[in-house]
Amino acid sequence: MSQQPSKQRHLITVTNPRSPVSEAFRALRTNIDFSSVDKQIQIIMVTSSGPEEGKSTVTANLAAAYAQADKKVLLIDGDMRKPTAHKTFSLSNRFGLSSLLSQQADLEEVVQESGVANLFIMTSGPIPPNPAEMMSSNRMSAVLEELRQRYDMILFDTPPLLAVTDAQIVASKSDGVIMVVSYGKVKREIAAKAKANLDRVGAKMLGVVLNNVKRKASEGYYYYYYGN
Repeated sequence: MSQQPSKQRHLITVTNPRSPVSEAFRALRTNIDFSSVDKQIQIIMVTSSGPEEGKSTVTANLAAAYAQADKKVLLIDGDMRKPTAHKTFSLSNRFGLSSLLSQQADLEEVVQESGVANLFIMTSGPIPPNPAEMMSSNRMSAVLEELRQRYDMILFDTPPLLAVTDAQIVASKSDGVIMVVSYGKVKREIAAKAKANLDRVGAKMLGVVLNNVKRKASEGYYYYYYGN
C-alpha cells in the first residue's frame, strides 16, 4: 500500500478522478469511441512533434481512463530511446518491448500489472541499437495482431514525430493517432510538419491534445481539441 502513491504520481485520473483534468480525459475517451463508425479503434498511438510536450503523461492518463471504463487496457512504451513508463508506474524495465521483438522474452514475461485495475504495462525493455528496424519488422506486426485478441484497448507511446521515424512506422500499424501539442511552446509550422509526416504514411488522425493551457496562474489543465 505504501508504494501506491509513487505508482500513480502522474495519474490524475486515478488520484483525483473528479478533477476537471480527469473529466477532460474522459471526454477524450468518449470522443475516440465515437470517432469511427466503420472500424473499431483498438490500437491508438500517442505522439508529439517534439520532446517534453507531455505525450507520456497523456498516454498514461488516457489508458487509466479506459481502464476505469471496464476495458482491459495495455499501455506499450514504444519510446525505445527515452522510455518513461517504467518510472511512471515504478516497474522493472529489465524485459519489455525490445525483449519481445528480439525474441529474448515471451509476451507473458513482458506484460506487468500497473497497480490500476484493468491496466497493464509493457515497458520499453533495454534500449536497442535499432528501434526503427524493430518497429517496422514483421515480428512487430504479428505481436500487435496477437495483442488485439487479448486486450480491448492498446495505447502506444512513441518518440516525437520530428526526432526519428519510429512514430511514423507505428502510426501505419495503428487504428488512429493522437498528437499532443504543448500550448505556447510549439510553433504552428512545426506542428503542421509533424502532421504531414503522419499523412505520408496514411495514418488516421483522431485529433490533437492541446496541453498545458492555463486556466488560472496557479492551475494548469489539459484542453482537448478533437477532430478528424
